Amino acid sequence: MPEYKWPEAGERKWIGKRVSRSDGPEKVSGRAKYSYDVNLNGMLYGTILRSPYAHARIKSIDTSAAEAMPGVKAVHVMKGPGSELQWAGAEIVGVAAVGEEVLEDALREIRVEYEKLPHLVREETRPSDQDRLKSVADEQQGEPDQAFEDADVVHEGYYGISVITHCCLESHGMVVRWEDDTHLTAWASTQNVSGLAGQFAEADGVGVEAGNVRIITPHMGGGFGSKFGIDVWGVATAILAKQTGMPVKMMLPRDAELMVAGGWPSFYSNIRVAAKKDGTLTGWESDTWGTSGVSPRGGTPPLPYVFKIPHQKKKYSVVLTNMGAARAWRAPNHPQVCALTMGALEDLAAKLNMDPLDLFKKNLGMTGPRAENYREELDKAAELIEWKKKWHPRGKGGSGYMRRGLGLALHTWGGRGHTSNCNLLIHPDGSVEINLGSQDLGVGTRTVIAMTAAETFSLPLNAVHVNLGDNRFPRSGASGGSTTVGGVTSATRRASQDALEDLRRRTAPVLNAAPENLEARDGRIQVKGDPSRSLSWKQACARLGVTSITATGKNPGPGSLTSSGVGGVQMAEVAVDIETGVVKLEKLVAVQDCGLVVNLKTAESQVYGAVIMGVCYALYEEKIMDPVTGRMLNSNMEFYKLAGIDDIGEIVVHMMTGPGYDDRGVIGLGEPPVISPGAAITNAVANAIGVRVPTLPLTPDKVLAALEKGGIA
Repeated sequence: MPEYKWPEAGERKWIGKRVSRSDGPEKVSGRAKYSYDVNLNGMLYGTILRSPYAHARIKSIDTSAAEAMPGVKAVHVMKGPGSELQWAGAEIVGVAAVGEEVLEDALREIRVEYEKLPHLVREETRPSDQDRLKSVADEQQGEPDQAFEDADVVHEGYYGISVITHCCLESHGMVVRWEDDTHLTAWASTQNVSGLAGQFAEADGVGVEAGNVRIITPHMGGGFGSKFGIDVWGVATAILAKQTGMPVKMMLPRDAELMVAGGWPSFYSNIRVAAKKDGTLTGWESDTWGTSGVSPRGGTPPLPYVFKIPHQKKKYSVVLTNMGAARAWRAPNHPQVCALTMGALEDLAAKLNMDPLDLFKKNLGMTGPRAENYREELDKAAELIEWKKKWHPRGKGGSGYMRRGLGLALHTWGGRGHTSNCNLLIHPDGSVEINLGSQDLGVGTRTVIAMTAAETFSLPLNAVHVNLGDNRFPRSGASGGSTTVGGVTSATRRASQDALEDLRRRTAPVLNAAPENLEARDGRIQVKGDPSRSLSWKQACARLGVTSITATGKNPGPGSLTSSGVGGVQMAEVAVDIETGVVKLEKLVAVQDCGLVVNLKTAESQVYGAVIMGVCYALYEEKIMDPVTGRMLNSNMEFYKLAGIDDIGEIVVHMMTGPGYDDRGVIGLGEPPVISPGAAITNAVANAIGVRVPTLPLTPDKVLAALEKGGIA
């Protein structure tokens, strides 16, 4: 059995290099097919009648007029009389018809009588209704009361970050076709190819065994944590397809996507921080609340974030609101608690008349085993943004209408635990085929799998063909928690090493050498150190006859190929127009650790994308709810604001590599770099204008209100 490890740094041909995504040409040419692109013969279209009220009970439903309409093929009541609807947009009736225009007419013909019930959709201030407020945690460690009594400086402030929604370019949905009475095929936009079959089997009304469900997802247009399940609309699609005996396509329209397909929970907190004169943190107290919809969420937000302050007192309460359920959003809860914590610490630094970079460095011992890594990353980020040259005390960002400032933040992430299985074949013609039941969310998963095999076999990338996005392939975990790249590359590396050992064993007699003395190098199988005794790769594979070498790789498995625990530092430079309240990101430096970098180009791309998402939630994104009607007011792409190309500014990415970083194995990168942008940007704004804008997003009205309150406007 080979020793499962990554090649040493000086021996890597592909690992760590900049490689373009193998599916790039397919995507830019339009040949890549998404669930939205699937159009089958005889296909029907599906949609859902949704609740117009944030909280109501159904008294009666009459679907007869819709059922009688020409072109309507099936009607499925999802919530019957007596059902309680907990948010505007809740699903009531599914309809399948020959065209989308028929669907709209059919929905208007469905008669539903509602009993309206009281609702709550805003939670910036703690509600007085105790039935709406559920205490989740009340914790204490050390002696916080004494720490605050003994402190030289105490800062107290209010901080918050609102609910935002998932806004995937390809909305949620799928196409479902029944092959016969017991077999179902679904072309689903999902992060969980291997896991959906079991969900169909467990769903009421579908009536299918998991082994008879095929899931196909060759490409998908974004998920960010929201596409792990089949969802109620997926169940409805399968039932409508079964009722009609025809394929049904149901992709959520944009308003439904923004209303009901998920969002991250809000957090608001009253925070106190205690410190010595030299900036040493001694005490933390926080009273935090937020909403994840109508159900209380387990666990507590990880406050204070990154810094393990010795004496702490923390409370956390969930506000039950009628605005839909929360879902995992890239780095669940971390961006929110990062903004709360880093904002409070930066305000403490201002009260101490201290550079926040010095304050953070002073307390790195409280960050655990990554303390020295953070120190390196802070120094590198400070160098790249010229912190010591540009930083100024709070409010000293200029005298005109345009004020400039700097802010920083730290973040951390885990990233281990992906279970992945792959099947690898070396064919007699020399081609290599890899099959995994995983998915590529658009981040280059196919490419890093091919790079891993090509590295092991010392082959060009085009010699390796990767098949994924189909649950008929070996089972692989869902893409979440920044675990996919570590999982699939580790499984591929193990399978590749096993297959190579088999090939060495078969070619050893020809080269008159022991198998362990052979190696793959530069497209050949050769005696180690003696290229004159070698076979070309194709010559070696030709000795297989008509039978391919087959190897199975698993993660977890033997060998330390993956690890966990990464971190990073980000620093932002902003310009704030104090006459209009508009904030412009001038530059953001992202220094990131992710263990062994498989593909430097796609790794950097992940960070660029994360920073762009960070600019969006820092400055623009917000789920705006009307307290009177309980409806979302901006459920469209006109008023649900995202950053445009001119809003981004300069992004500088630096990946931490080398000893102490890439010798820990592969760790996922999808989530960590999205954590710090909001905190760094809000701190930069406070540095620029001299006052804290307490809640994100930092919209112009909030900036102007903070300036007026601080007597600056």
